[in-house]
Amino acid sequence: MSTRAEPAASSEAATGAAPDPVDFWAAFKRVHEVVRARVIADTAEAAGLSEPDLSILVNLDKAGGVLRQSELAASLGWDRTRLSHQLTRMSTRGLVTRERGGGVIVALTDTGRAAIAAAQPGLDAAVRRHFTGKLSAQEIDTLASVFGRF
Repeated sequence: MSTRAEPAASSEAATGAAPDPVDFWAAFKRVHEVVRARVIADTAEAAGLSEPDLSILVNLDKAGGVLRQSELAASLGWDRTRLSHQLTRMSTRGLVTRERGGGVIVALTDTGRAAIAAAQPGLDAAVRRHFTGKLSAQEIDTLASVFGRF
């Protein structure tokens, strides 16, 4: 039995039949893991960042450099304890700060901004190489719409 989902998905698309939900979920999980691993391998190690570092820095950068810790956890899909431990490690390295005041506010430091700025070109290239470059513009629009629902 093949572990590749592409042939099954192609034949289902050709016949118009919807894939079995569990098979579809398994194909989604495989694509997620393969793309994630390749993008991280190309980006995080080269930038001297872990995958969690990179995820947090990207989310903070997209938010203008500052987020409530609860909003950051929600945007990452992480529980608060995991995020808190990771932020402690990152603050020790000078990438972020945390301040209390109506909740915990997480902010990029100059070091954090420099780290994400240095990683961004490689991240963009890796995402194109391993993910969006394999899709048509219409497929990207469709997936963006679907992902926006979650």
